[in-house]
Formats: sequence, C-alpha cells, structure tokens
Amino acid sequence: MARKFFGTDGIRGLTNEAPMTADIALKVGQAAGAHFLRGDHRHRVVIGKDTRLSGYMMESALVAGFTSVGMDVVLLGPMPTPAVAMLTRSMRADLGVMISASHNPFHDNGIKLFGPDGFKLSDEDELAIEALLEQDADLVEANRIGRAKRIEDARGRYVHFAKSTFPDTLRLDGLKIVIDCAHGAAYHVAPDALWELGAEVIPLGVQPNGTNINDACGSTHPQLLQETVVASGADIGLALDGDADRLIVVDDRGKVIDGDQLMALIALDQQRQGLLRGDGVVATVMSNLGLERHLAAEGLTLHRTKVGDRYVLEAMRERGCNVGGEQSGHIILTDHATTGDGLVAGLQILAAMVGQDRRASDLLAQFEPVPQLLRNVRFKAGAPLEAEAVQQVIADAERQLDGRGRLVIRKSGTEPLIRVMAEGDDAAEVETVVARICAAVEEAAA
Repeated sequence: MARKFFGTDGIRGLTNEAPMTADIALKVGQAAGAHFLRGDHRHRVVIGKDTRLSGYMMESALVAGFTSVGMDVVLLGPMPTPAVAMLTRSMRADLGVMISASHNPFHDNGIKLFGPDGFKLSDEDELAIEALLEQDADLVEANRIGRAKRIEDARGRYVHFAKSTFPDTLRLDGLKIVIDCAHGAAYHVAPDALWELGAEVIPLGVQPNGTNINDACGSTHPQLLQETVVASGADIGLALDGDADRLIVVDDRGKVIDGDQLMALIALDQQRQGLLRGDGVVATVMSNLGLERHLAAEGLTLHRTKVGDRYVLEAMRERGCNVGGEQSGHIILTDHATTGDGLVAGLQILAAMVGQDRRASDLLAQFEPVPQLLRNVRFKAGAPLEAEAVQQVIADAERQLDGRGRLVIRKSGTEPLIRVMAEGDDAAEVETVVARICAAVEEAAA
C-alpha cells in the first residue's frame, strides 16, 4: 500500500499546507487515538513539541483529535524528541507524539508518533493509521471525551534521566563546554544537565522566538559553535538540532566531528569496558567506508541499513546491537534510549573524554575518512531516477568505482530531492562521478 502521509520520519511538510494543516493534525489525533485504544482503562497520550511558532496550532489540533476519541492528553511543552519517547514509557501512556520537523526551518513542521514501548511506530501501525485517516472518526459520547493536562516537571524528569546515563564515578568538573541548542527543544534541559554534572557551560541557541529554530545554528550549521569553542578556549562543543535527537561535536581545535566518528568512539569505548553488545555497529548506507574499515580492524562489523534512524533501530533490535546511528548525528544507544538522543550521546562522548583523560582533538578523530561527496538535486515532479539515461550513467559509475568505492543514490523521504553520494580512495574520481550523475538527473528533471 502506497503511503500518502507518512514519510521516513513521521508526517512532515510546510505548515498550513497539506499534510501539515490543523485539520489533518486533528484527524491524525483521531486516527492514531482510535488505533491505540486497547481495553477499558483511561487511555493516555503524551504530546511534546519543539519551539516552532506553528507548534501551538498543531498541538491544539492534536489535543482536539485525541480527546474527541476518548484519550486523555498529557502536554509536555517544548521537550526533546527522546524525552517524549522516554516519558511515554515512564508514564505508562498508550501513545507518544512529538511535534517537530527536526533540523528543518521554522516554516516546516511534523508529527512523530511513538508506541507505548517508546519506539517509533512500525510500518504496519503507520499504514493502519493512514487507513483510518480516510474514514470518519468514531467519536465518543460526551461523558467519555478525554481531558488535557500540562505537567510542569517534565524538564526535570528528562534532565534526571539524561544524567543517569553518565557514569556515577565521573564528573565534568574542570571542563568548559559550549552547547548549541539550535533555539530548539533542548534549550533548557541540555545546559542544565551539563551544569548539574559540574561543567562550565557556555550556551548558544537558547533564545527561541518561534521562527529562529535551526537558523544559522545547531547541528546543521556548526560555524558559530566552532568560532565560540576556539574563542573561549573551550574543551569541546556540542551541537543539537531542533528536536535534539541528533548530535554533532566540535573538538577543542574547532574541527567538526560527524556521527561516524562518534559511533566509532562510543562503540570502541564500550568494547573496552566489555559493554558492547552484538558483533558491531549498525549504520546506514551513507556512513563512510573509513568507519567500516576501522571497525573491521577491531574485529567488529558495520551493518548497513536504508537511510532513516527507524531502520537503524530495527536492525539493532534484530541483531542485538546496542550502538548504532547515522552520519548526520542520530546516535541510538539502546541501553539508554529507544530513539536517537543528542544529549545522551554527548554525555557518552564526555564520559570517554573524562574516563580516558584525553583532549577532544586527540580522542575524536578515530579514523581517516575516505573521500566522500554528497550533492542534492531538487526536482519538481516526475521520477528522474527512473530515466534510462540516468540509469545508464549510474551503471557506468558503479563499474568505475567497483572495488575502490561506493555509490549511493536515493530520493529523499522528506523533501523533493535526489541525493547523490559517492566515496572512494581517489577524491578527484569521486567528484567526477558525482558531477556526472547530478548532471544526468538535472537533465531528466528539467
């Protein structure tokens, strides 16, 4: 069955245009609520959001939808996506909802759904909800309409949880840490957690106004973080995205460290302590070949999945691995969380620094990346990847890189983009291959 609403990470789009309208949000609340009604108990849904202006509108619409089918609603206010997942489980809720478009600009928004176990929904659950969206809602009688309640201590609950993932025997005393919260969901909780663990904290991106989320800051725009780390003489910089489920790090010299290096460090640190489970790390097809080679040298396997942290998590659960993630900074540590958690991942990096008594610049460069190039080609309509000329260019490139590199070409699950990635030992060859494929896609999309 083709998907109409759900993409690779929930429902996402431009606010006030389908599918990101208040009307559809209300229907999502009704459909998701109806799907998760189970038994005769009072059903409960937990709703969090990031700091986008449209969050108020989407939150109100979802509350109307859920209460109209008999679900009580617990409102968390601005909270990280992983906090919603955690609180869904700890509050014994039947469903969790995060209103966010992650790293996208403020004018986009999205709806992410979590089951009662705190994990993102399966394909089967999403398809079932999509089917219900096409039907009239089964509204409850007036005396069974749900109630909505806002809890005031959600931030404290999440800070306590995040700190509990940091070793009891360690502290952050003496460390100067710059934290960029992207004017997003973690603007209070992330600096608070680091300060409570003893660090000197320099916060950036902690003044949300509804329209500045991810604007020239956060994990997708680390330039300000780099400058601040160097200028302040900080030991390390951490950058989160708008909903705080991804992490990018800047070392003490101002160098940006991506998710591949972070996964390598966490996995090998856990292996050293006898805590690593499974036979390796799970990552997507976009992770650098250098990571695969580095793990192999340590006797570990890199298991690759489709792009999307939900696919990484599925593979982790199937293989019994407890470390996985994406190059973009979604780091999933199933010993602690059911989804990517930028703050928790950052705390594990800091624990390795303190535990091994090493500077960030000495510790974080785990391996030499293979030259890799990713370019996006925007298209308006049609299926340019299916064009015969494009397929021929791709086939030629695969033969050219055979044995010396990799090629990954895919359609974005959240935007009208074709993503073209190539990597190999010869940087000039990689650039030539990507340019040739992009030109073919652009011509087919014209």
